[in-house]
Amino acid sequence: MPARSGRFLRPASLALAATLALPALAPAPAAAFTDAEKQELGPVIREYLLAHPEVLQEAISVLEARDQAATADARAKAAGKLKPLLENSPRGVVVGNPKGDVTLVEFFDYNCSYCRRALSDLQALIKQDPKLRVVLKEFPVLGPGSVEAAQVAVAVRIVAPEKYLAFHEALLHMRGQADRAKALAAAKEVGIDTDLLQKQATSPELNATLDESMQMAEALGLNGTPSYVVGDQVMVGALGVDKLKAAIADARQANSGKAEGAK
Repeated sequence: MPARSGRFLRPASLALAATLALPALAPAPAAAFTDAEKQELGPVIREYLLAHPEVLQEAISVLEARDQAATADARAKAAGKLKPLLENSPRGVVVGNPKGDVTLVEFFDYNCSYCRRALSDLQALIKQDPKLRVVLKEFPVLGPGSVEAAQVAVAVRIVAPEKYLAFHEALLHMRGQADRAKALAAAKEVGIDTDLLQKQATSPELNATLDESMQMAEALGLNGTPSYVVGDQVMVGALGVDKLKAAIADARQANSGKAEGAK
């Protein structure tokens, strides 16, 4: 029997070393080792991991994949429960085809640089997919200026819903930090009466709308903007047109399958 570190390995130690070297083998139950054997295994494990650090990288990758899968599953379940509110709340703004067969929900912040870049993705999707329905939800998480801009946006939805998309695009195109003043300037730029918006400043609907979005975002586990929900998929980040198209196609196929099953 070969020696290691000036000592002979006991059968239990050899079994564990073999398990580490051959991941396909199931590890021996912890109860199979005595306290003395457990103390002896420490240096063996350390030596093995130092010689094969890639094992740790593999383990971390597996753990991260499991965490991501668990998060995706939890978000999908939340999206299913929230679907009526996500897609049909009167506090959401609908653009694209109001009667589209697939709904894409976007949570955004007017001070999010990624949301500004992602605007062109949204515009391309609406232009290229005449059956796409889009719901926009203010999700101001980047400070007081974001909240002010979002409140003005809600007022735009109340006063001039038909001009919301134009206002949305104008504000996202503006340079500098978005706030109440910038939002009012964007509204004026697209022909909205800012005096009417000012009259909505104390409306309880402003905070009620933002509270609803925040509660949904929390339930969905959103931790950034832009974030998207389509079907049972919840996606965080500026993903680009291709990934969004793929998610929309998946949702459309799922809807088609449900329709066929209902016949």
